Amino acid sequence: MKCIQTPLSGEVIKNLRAGEGVLLTGVIYTARDAAHKRMAELLASGMALPFDADGQAIYYAGPCPAPPGRIIGSIGPTTSSRMDSYSPLFIKEGLRVMIGKGPRSQEVIDSIMEHTGIYFAAVGGAGAILSLCVKQAEIAAFEDLGTEAVYRLVVQDMPLVVAVDCFGDSLMFYKQNQQKE
Repeated sequence: MKCIQTPLSGEVIKNLRAGEGVLLTGVIYTARDAAHKRMAELLASGMALPFDADGQAIYYAGPCPAPPGRIIGSIGPTTSSRMDSYSPLFIKEGLRVMIGKGPRSQEVIDSIMEHTGIYFAAVGGAGAILSLCVKQAEIAAFEDLGTEAVYRLVVQDMPLVVAVDCFGDSLMFYKQNQQKE
């Protein structure tokens, strides 16, 4: 497993391959459907995203409320394809890292390749375990959206797998090639 730190540079991204495990440390932002829609509306009206997207990561998740004594509640990944219509726009704005679960559209993969991005898969059903990686959490934007607000998280050693690398290779393609060898 490679240990990597946000924000990710193009050089770091170019050294990661589909199927490879990583431990991610640093700042990431959560955003789901409602937040993506609102951020797209901001950009359409000429306004900026509520955070500096350059080299940054969005985790497709909506954290559960924190139980007593905890920083955050369960924070499992959301199905990424629900954000596919917005992702190329945000990638063009500088976003380089997306974290979620499930496959991505060809348009998103093409945008990842064009702008040296990467898509990581987080383990679905492991939200309580993933929450242990969160060291700080605060609402960054759209507080009125509740759990779908944009959260700024500081994570340490968040276990992820490269699902789509900057060369367009996907975890599924990687697995198929491994079986042929």
